[in-house]
Amino acid sequence: MELDYRDSRPIYLQLVDRLRREILEGILGEGERLPSVRELAAQLAINPNTIQRAYRELEAQDWVVSIPGKGTFVRNVANPGAVRQRQLLSQLDKLVAELETAGLSREEIISYLKGGVQP
Repeated sequence: MELDYRDSRPIYLQLVDRLRREILEGILGEGERLPSVRELAAQLAINPNTIQRAYRELEAQDWVVSIPGKGTFVRNVANPGAVRQRQLLSQLDKLVAELETAGLSREEIISYLKGGVQP
């Protein structure tokens, strides 16, 4: 696994994206143990707290489960596409709320999403 230090995203988010992609592509299978925080930190030469933060984020998104004393494992994701869709729709909800706070109506937002003119 490699990191792009020129990427503007934080390292932990790069790790989250990379591991999530590996799960979606089947590279990491259900029940497979992820490298320990120490192992991955040593391999990537980064702070273990960064790895821990990425693992916590993946767990919050239901991609992995952490079992104290045993490690972090890929969760049984029956339909990973559906999980990702729910996450993206949640982000869209937050964005719509921000746009409404900025003064746009739902109708203007929907019109824009349908390919209409920018408000």
